[in-house]
Amino acid sequence: MPENEQEKIWHLLVVQDLQGQRTIPLKEATYSLGRDSRNAIVLRSRLVSRQHAILLRVTLPETDQYAFRIVDGSFKGKQSTNGLFINGTKCFSHDLQHGDLIEFGNNQVKAQYYAISNLSEQEFSESYVVEHLSELLLESGNSINPFETLIVQDDSLERASEVALARLASFPELIPNPIIEMDLEGTITYLNPSATLKFPDLKKSGKHHPFIAELVTTVKNHKENSFIREVEVGKAVFEQSVHYLPESDLIRTFVIREITEQKQAEAELHQRDRLLQAVAEAANYLLVEMNYEIAIEKALAVLGEAAQVDRVYLFENNSHPVTGEMAMNLRFEWTCGRVESCRRNWQNQPYNNSGLSHWYAAFSKGESISGLTRELSTAEQEILQRDGIQSLLLVPLRLEEKFWGFLGLVDCSQERYWSKHEESTLLTLAANMSAARQRQQVEEMIRYQALHDLLTGLPNRLLFNEQLAKTLANVARRKESLAVMFLDLDRFKTINDSLGHTLGDLLLQSVAQRVNDSLRAGDTVARWGGDEFIILLPRITRIEEVTQVAKRILQALEKAFLIEGNELYISASLGIALLNEHSPDAETLIQHADLALYHAKDKGRNNYQFYTTSISSKAPEVLTIEKSLRHALEREEFVVYYQPQINIHTGKITGMEALLRWQHPEMGLVAPNIFIPLAEESGLIVPIGEWVLRTACMQNKAWQNAGLPPLTVAVNLSLKQFREPKLVQTVAQILEQTELEPRFLELEITETVAIEDLNFTKKVLQELEQMGVHLSIDDFGTGYSSLSRLQLLPLHNLKIDRSFIRELTTDVKVAHIVKAIVTLGRNLGLRLTAEGVEKEEELEFLKSINCEDVQGFLFYKPLSAQKATEILENTIANSHKCSSEQG
Repeated sequence: MPENEQEKIWHLLVVQDLQGQRTIPLKEATYSLGRDSRNAIVLRSRLVSRQHAILLRVTLPETDQYAFRIVDGSFKGKQSTNGLFINGTKCFSHDLQHGDLIEFGNNQVKAQYYAISNLSEQEFSESYVVEHLSELLLESGNSINPFETLIVQDDSLERASEVALARLASFPELIPNPIIEMDLEGTITYLNPSATLKFPDLKKSGKHHPFIAELVTTVKNHKENSFIREVEVGKAVFEQSVHYLPESDLIRTFVIREITEQKQAEAELHQRDRLLQAVAEAANYLLVEMNYEIAIEKALAVLGEAAQVDRVYLFENNSHPVTGEMAMNLRFEWTCGRVESCRRNWQNQPYNNSGLSHWYAAFSKGESISGLTRELSTAEQEILQRDGIQSLLLVPLRLEEKFWGFLGLVDCSQERYWSKHEESTLLTLAANMSAARQRQQVEEMIRYQALHDLLTGLPNRLLFNEQLAKTLANVARRKESLAVMFLDLDRFKTINDSLGHTLGDLLLQSVAQRVNDSLRAGDTVARWGGDEFIILLPRITRIEEVTQVAKRILQALEKAFLIEGNELYISASLGIALLNEHSPDAETLIQHADLALYHAKDKGRNNYQFYTTSISSKAPEVLTIEKSLRHALEREEFVVYYQPQINIHTGKITGMEALLRWQHPEMGLVAPNIFIPLAEESGLIVPIGEWVLRTACMQNKAWQNAGLPPLTVAVNLSLKQFREPKLVQTVAQILEQTELEPRFLELEITETVAIEDLNFTKKVLQELEQMGVHLSIDDFGTGYSSLSRLQLLPLHNLKIDRSFIRELTTDVKVAHIVKAIVTLGRNLGLRLTAEGVEKEEELEFLKSINCEDVQGFLFYKPLSAQKATEILENTIANSHKCSSEQG
């Protein structure tokens, strides 16, 4: 063992508390002992004070050895509650000697102090982990641990400690914390070695040093004599404990700890919280603000203030207007008060020609760009320095993996290194902005679709009405007039029916383009519906302006339309209403232009007519009906009646036929033979027919849900309905929506519709049959077709037209025809239903030839849904009554 180690004194403290025994080597200059977990040596007992005692290392005079003094109380001079006992005697301070027993105010916590020599450092390190060390030390003859103890007894220690007792008791020379004392003039009176070592310029700086500056004033203004404050020394931050001792006009401070990292962590945490709050606030703007541009501006502002930057950018990509290459365009910018906008420098800035091609490559990959300007390429520095940019952080704006722009933070006042959290925050906001952009695009698309005709791209009724209302509001102020013009194509139905809807749609698109090209700047043409267009001519000062536009339109349509190899000719009729006392508002202008249009048709078509008061009285009744028919569906004027179908042999109801009725608020019940042809001609029969089908399916499902006997509801399809490309899809959708099983729906087409295009009919009916829908030929016998042709179709039912039944008992030939129809139909597996049965003798004849079902006034007239429900309920009641009587 080296000689210097043999002479060295090793110090141990063996602590016994409620959690057992542990050995502590005493190597530091000072220790605090108490139950608080922040003490160097924690004593486990509630009877021990939070800071019960202090161990102070004291250097022995004229030696390099030291001993320990124990002092009752805390660093602030506050004594313990239960006192300090050394070898059974209570004392305030004591110079510890080998073997001293220390009690901390009770028998629960004890400690024994040992000073050992003649031991190597390795042996010392191994010894203090041995359990029951105190017993081993007392066993002097123990061969395992032949310690030679050294009891520290030196009068010089007592003399040395008396000189510095007051100071060492609370502020020891060797405490690792810097200690500073000063008088009330701000003059430093004492620095401990740690303070001199830690802050070598402290004495030289004097009153100007951060630890001293303003301290006297702060102490005088402070209500309490003790407090803690934070002090910045350069970039470091310290926690300084200040104690004013009024009895000696002394200010004693010590630096508790350096808290630079803690303050930095707190600042980063605060910045993170501020940024997260800003992102949440910005996201809320982007979500609830209806105006996209206002939402972006608010979001950039809240982010800029939270990030404490000089500028926040939002760039969008666009094609350069001259070269067509990809360029960046500064769309939105927020700046703090100390810098100016640089928007003018970033309009249509090409990526490649600016030396920023790697920006585009990085953003396309979803990568961010950040750094100090001086560390970037020369090309980047030239561009950024013109705006005074010292550092920047840029993240891409991506939508469905496509890079459409970028978002950036910029600092012009300092070189700033961007944290990962700042980058993450910016990426989060970029995602929110991309979502807002997508939502804006969807909303714009929805609004466009809601306000425009999808076929022609022209404004629709809704947008036209908006524009007409705005124009009317400005007319009075400008002292101008306006005109509304209705345009209807002549004989368009013939082209549409003969050449098909696809070619008809192409023709409408071409017509829309020619009409639009014929208008003045500021005029508006909208598609009103079908082959009708409506035109708004604002700022009219002379009637000649209107006639010139009308003539140009008619002339534009005279030239042949070349569509898919077809040379088509078409003309138009125009009705015009001028804003005046007879047509003072939007609704009246449209009505009068409509009336003038029909007047133009009466005049031979291919002309224009102005509305006059004499036209109103000359409008035909059919015109009134057709105009009302356009609004009947939306005004819920239609109603479905149901006529029961009866099994001849059982007398029970086997099905219901749905029949459309129009209850006009002024004309009353309009006969189907009047309005159905008009609906067919105008194309309104398609939405009307779909409504009938849905209503009938809903009613049948309602009957089933009410527990009524299941039956089939029959709905007639018009020619236009049957020719609709999405008929099968529409039927399937309605059945799904109403939850009606397909087997309870029967679709009827007339014989004429069926044989017009037998191949097309067969294809459609097969798809409907595969779905499970029942199929029927209505009004059989009126189309002069043979059953041999109809047997090619997947039919389930054949309905004999009422015209045959009406002559059944008066014409023998008709009777033979009906009998032949029934016989052939049954042989083909079809169910036969006779329509229009009104007499008993007709019923008897049909019974005799085995016709299954009948329908007519002899049994029931068409019934309202309520009346039909009552009859079905009565049928059940009568059936139960009969069963009861038989029982």
